Amino acid sequence: MPTPLHLHALATPLVFDGAMGTLLHERGLQPGECPEFWCVDRPDDIREIHRLYKNAGANVLETNSFGANRYKLEHYGAAHRLEELNRAAARLAREVAGDDCHVLGSMGPTGAFLEPYGDETEEAFLDTFRRQAAALHEGGADAVIIETMTCLEEALLAIRAAREATPMSVVASFTFDPQPDGGYASMMGVKPGDFAAAALAAGAHVIASNCGLGPDHMLRVVPLLRAALPPGTPILAMPNAGMPVIRGGHTVFTETPAEMAAKVPLLLAAGARCVGGCCGTTPAHIQAIAKTLGTLS
Repeated sequence: MPTPLHLHALATPLVFDGAMGTLLHERGLQPGECPEFWCVDRPDDIREIHRLYKNAGANVLETNSFGANRYKLEHYGAAHRLEELNRAAARLAREVAGDDCHVLGSMGPTGAFLEPYGDETEEAFLDTFRRQAAALHEGGADAVIIETMTCLEEALLAIRAAREATPMSVVASFTFDPQPDGGYASMMGVKPGDFAAAALAAGAHVIASNCGLGPDHMLRVVPLLRAALPPGTPILAMPNAGMPVIRGGHTVFTETPAEMAAKVPLLLAAGARCVGGCCGTTPAHIQAIAKTLGTLS
């Protein structure tokens, strides 16, 4: 296993991988099917996706565990498999990563709501996130990303849980949408600066934004994150391959690898330290980004 991924101490940029879901759907994942089941039922496909990203130049591979929390798994009658699926997801990524890449355990939102807006308690959220983080660590992850979050309270509980349950570095990542006033906020109304300051105070080592936005919008979000953080705090940008458009009844992302890679220097200049991709990004996008970063290092 490589040196633990102390992201907060990075001196040079890292390339993170791209979309998992995009490649799973290309391989036959059906709407409504649980992606995390593939870690057990179709492990060779998951290994191959990791291998494609590693060969493209990614330094960090994310596990196929985004929805492997109790709440999402309950939908498939699989809450009892939480530890099994997270360990399997981390183990598959670790097998491909070897000593050359780092493994980043993916933890997404629960889809549930805390009291008083919903029926869930803070302790219930802490329990599922602790269990997920611990299982990812046991499987071989050396850092965790709490990603695609929109609710600040949920994100802060996930950060706390990961810090309590494991020694891993923690990346906290929010999804923002453009607002009519020209600013940005999450679906729950959280602004980039407010998220960044609160996540850092809660114990996150790296502040990030993923999904929701393409590189052009991300270029405006990164400075908002940077302005709320102490100098030197690492920021990770993981945009989609452009903004989504509907073609033939399907959502597609149209930004090419070359177009996306051309904006990497701008993202770094705006304050990002590391760059990867979210929805619509492929190994070709990551390869273009890696080549661009190679010319900058």
